[in-house]
Amino acid sequence: MSSSHLCQNPNFDEQRWIIHIRRALDDDGDGDEDLDQESGNPVSIFNVPKTLTLASPESYTPQQVSLGPYHHWRPDLYEMEKFKISAARRSQRQLAGSRKFHDFVDRLSKFEIKFRSCYHKYLNFNGETLAWMMAVDSCFLIEFLQVFAAAGEGRKSGCDAVIRDMVMLENQIPLFTLRKMVEFQLGSVDRADDLLYTMLMGFCNEVSPFKINRESMPNNVSRVLKCAHLLDFLYRSIVPKSEVLTEIAVDAEKEGVSECEKISFRKIMSSIKRLVISKPVKFLLMISWKIVSVLPGMIVVKQIEYLCFSREREETNTENENSNKHPLMEEITIPSVTDLSMAGVRFSVTNEGIFGISFDRKTATFNLPTVRLDVNTEVVMRNLVAYEACNHESGPLIFARYTELMNGIIDTEEDAKLMREQGIVLNHLKSDEDVANLWNGMSKSIRLTKVPFLDEVIEGVNSYYEGRWRVRIGKLLKRHVFGSWQSMTFLAAILLLSFMSLQTFCSLFSCARLGQVSLTL
Repeated sequence: MSSSHLCQNPNFDEQRWIIHIRRALDDDGDGDEDLDQESGNPVSIFNVPKTLTLASPESYTPQQVSLGPYHHWRPDLYEMEKFKISAARRSQRQLAGSRKFHDFVDRLSKFEIKFRSCYHKYLNFNGETLAWMMAVDSCFLIEFLQVFAAAGEGRKSGCDAVIRDMVMLENQIPLFTLRKMVEFQLGSVDRADDLLYTMLMGFCNEVSPFKINRESMPNNVSRVLKCAHLLDFLYRSIVPKSEVLTEIAVDAEKEGVSECEKISFRKIMSSIKRLVISKPVKFLLMISWKIVSVLPGMIVVKQIEYLCFSREREETNTENENSNKHPLMEEITIPSVTDLSMAGVRFSVTNEGIFGISFDRKTATFNLPTVRLDVNTEVVMRNLVAYEACNHESGPLIFARYTELMNGIIDTEEDAKLMREQGIVLNHLKSDEDVANLWNGMSKSIRLTKVPFLDEVIEGVNSYYEGRWRVRIGKLLKRHVFGSWQSMTFLAAILLLSFMSLQTFCSLFSCARLGQVSLTL
C-alpha cells in the first residue's frame, strides 16, 4: 500500500493506532533478554525544530539516502533503494548454515515497541514493515561503515553526500539494530561489539571536526551499548559523559548562588544610580547649566550639555530596545580575533578538545582546540547542535556554546586567516571567506543554558580586553569623536570660533601690516 493511500485513509490510521496501544499495554517484555522496558528506553531520534531548519533546510533533510522511517516514503530518495537491496543480498550470502535474512527480520520484529519508543514522532507503519525497514537499512549502513573500519583508510571519492545524510538527526536508526545485525552475521556477541566499535570509531575519525582521543573513551562494549545511534556516538566522542560534566553541574549550582549575589549587588548599585540621577538632581544640574550658559562665550557649555544629555537619552533608548529582544537572538558578546590580537591576546592550540578551552590572563593566551572544516563539517555541526538541544538528557549545551563562541570571535575573512595561521582552524574549504561564512551562518540554540567553564572564559577574555588602555582610548575616540556627529559639530564650532577670533584680532591690530614690517626687518 502506498504512502499517499495511507495518508488518505484516516480509518486505517486509527485502527493502527489502536493496535499499537493495545500491543504496548499487553506486551510484558518476555522473549529476548535485551528487550528493555518502555520506560527504560528514552526518545533519542527527534524531528529537528523549525527554528533551526529555517536557516538551512538542506542541512537537516537527506538528499541521497533515507535511513529509518522519517523520510522513507520520499520518492526523490527511491533511487538508493536498489543499493540497499543489493547490500541486503550480499549480507544474506554471508550468512552461514541454513540461516536466512528472513530469520533476522523475524528477530527484529520482537523489538517493535523498542523501535517505536526511540522516535519522537508517531510511526505510521505496521510492525512487519518496520522490521524489514530496519533490517535493510542496517545492512546498507554496516556495509558503508566497513569502509572506515580499516585503520588509515580514507573515504571513497563521491561519498560526501551519503556521509552528510548519515549524520542527520532525522535520518538515524537505533544503534542496537546494527549490533544485532553484526551479531547475527558473526554469531558472536564479543566479535560483533569489537567490529562495530572499530567501524564507528573509523567513521567518527572521518567526520568529526575534532581529533578523537581513544584513551579518554570507555571500553568498546560499554560504549556501544550506551549509545542510541550513530549521531549520538559521534556526540559522545566530542562531548564525553565524564567527571568533567559532573564538575560542570556542580559549578552551575555554585554559579546560581553567586548569580543571586550579583543580582543583589546590581540592585543596590541600581538604587544608588537612580538616586544620583533622580529628577531633583537632574533639575538642579539643568538649572546650573542654564545659568552658566547665558554668560558670554559659553557656546562650549551648550555643546557639552547637548552631548551629555543626548548621549544619556540614546543609551536609555538602546537599553529599552535590547530589553525587548528575545535572549536567543542575542549574539555572544566577545571581541573578534583581529581585535583580540591587536590588544595583545595570543592564540594557542589545546589537545583536550572543547574541555580544554581556557584563557590565561597572566600570559594573555587564549587556548582553543583544533577544528577541521571540510564540505561535511557544517552539516555535522548543525545536527550535533540540534541533537544536543532536543536531547534533554545531554545536560548543558556545551557544543552549542562552543559554536556560539567561534561565531563571536570569527567575523571576517581576516579573523579566519589568523585562526588558520595559528593552527586552530584546519581549512579544507575553498577560502578563508568560506570559513567565516560557515561560523557566521551557524544557528543559535533553541533553549538557553549555562556552561560555567565556557562562560568564565568569555568573561575573562572580555575583562582583559576592556582593561587594555589602547582599547579604552580607541573606544573613547570612537564613541565621543568619530562616532558622534554632535562631537564633530562641537569641534567644528570650536574651529569656527577660533577663526572668527583670529579674524577679529587681525582686523583690530592690523596683522597684515605687522607681518610686512617683520619681513622688512
